[in-house]
This record gives sequence, structure tokens and C-alpha cells, in this order.
Amino acid sequence: MSELEKEVLEEQEESELVPVAMQIIMHAGDARIKITEALREAKKFDFEKATEEMKEAKREITLAHNCQTEIIQNEASGISYGFSLLFAHAQDTLMTINSEVRMAEEMIDILRLLGERCR
Repeated sequence: MSELEKEVLEEQEESELVPVAMQIIMHAGDARIKITEALREAKKFDFEKATEEMKEAKREITLAHNCQTEIIQNEASGISYGFSLLFAHAQDTLMTINSEVRMAEEMIDILRLLGERCR
């Protein structure tokens, strides 16, 4: 394979990762917005709305995770991608916000318990 062919192949592989990375970042970012809304509702002791917002956050995180899984499955089946800083950033964003989902669930549970004890 010539150097030019290698460059074209690398650019094509990277260009395939860019839209996937952007989808991951977009869905994870939407999840973060929903987490923030859920926590605001929980601080007002409106746990019904908080629960709905958390359901939406989890849905968005699942969509982001599915995008990542597609790339991982492709690599497992033999498709090789070069390093992409944008994709690495997308994965980092996904994992960070996934942790935020878990922490927000715990915080909402704590607020729910405090609300019950203060009645």
C-alpha cells in the first residue's frame, strides 16, 4: 500500500469516527442537562419530576453508550481505527456524565429520605 493510500485510509477512518464522537458528546451533554433539571426538582422536593428527568438522562446516556458500542464492536470484528482525539474526548465525556447519573440518583435518594424525616 502506498503512502498516499495509507493517508486516505486514515482520513476515512477518522472521518467515520467524527460523527459518532459528536453523537456521543451530544447525547451525553443532553443527559447532563437532564441531571441538572432532576437535581433542581429534587431540591424542591418534587420527586415525581426529578424521577422523570432522571429517566430522560438515562435514556440519553444509553444512546451515547450505544454509539460507542458500535465502534467497539467494529474494532472487535477487525475494523481498525486510528487514534482520534475527538473520539477520546467523547468517551471521556460519556464516562464522566455516566458517573454524574449515578451520583445524582444517590443525591436524589438522600433528599427523598430527608424530606420524609422532616415531615
